[in-house]
Amino acid sequence: MTFGEQPAYLRVASDLRRKIVNGSLPPHTRLPSQARIREEYGVSDTVALEARKVLMAEGLVEGRSGSGTYVRERPVPRRIARSGYRPPAGANPFRQEQAAEGARGTWESSSEQEPASASVAGRLGVAPGDRVMRTRYVFRDSGEPAMLSTSWEPLSITGRTPVMLPEEGPLGGCGVVERMGAIDVVVDNVVEEVGARPGLAEELLTLGGVPGHVVMVIQRTYYASGRAVETADVVVPADRFRLAYHLPVR
Repeated sequence: MTFGEQPAYLRVASDLRRKIVNGSLPPHTRLPSQARIREEYGVSDTVALEARKVLMAEGLVEGRSGSGTYVRERPVPRRIARSGYRPPAGANPFRQEQAAEGARGTWESSSEQEPASASVAGRLGVAPGDRVMRTRYVFRDSGEPAMLSTSWEPLSITGRTPVMLPEEGPLGGCGVVERMGAIDVVVDNVVEEVGARPGLAEELLTLGGVPGHVVMVIQRTYYASGRAVETADVVVPADRFRLAYHLPVR
């Protein structure tokens, strides 16, 4: 192989990918067998197998037990709007996470006290082991799992107050800004960092992905006068959604 030349398995995967993208191999079509790939491209069984693995890792094909490998339906990505503007008072958690007007999704949640891990403690500016309230969410759009969120709030701020449980009490489900305001904590800043990584097995099981699928992770932290009052990881399937940010110009 000369400098700059692709390995054989990538050349095979590239040609099969092109056929999938241009419709020559439409969704639900069975991918050529390993033997067929070997004969058509003049490659070894090992190269044919590695090419199929590449397409699987990219989420273009999926294996069906006892049947073979098939081209997956390619979802049309939908937009999840993020905004620098505060959500309106009383906004529900789904509306808070997706700033688009008309976001009317449903969600499930559960809260539990736990000691802060080293990473969570660092984000909240508390000591590892300090008590925090962890809340996990599954957000659904038209019944389809759209995103996951895990948030942590220091109980040194919310403990023994009416807003200790984010989804219960008089302000349950109202969002961080309004809930904190009710205990005289004025949220004045929010920071979001967006990254991507392979989805964890339990995340993909909930979101409906397959092993190897990439997720976007929004690491969000709310601040009041420089003090972190809530931090969260929001997980979104990268193949089904796009993040769109609307930020105010000052």
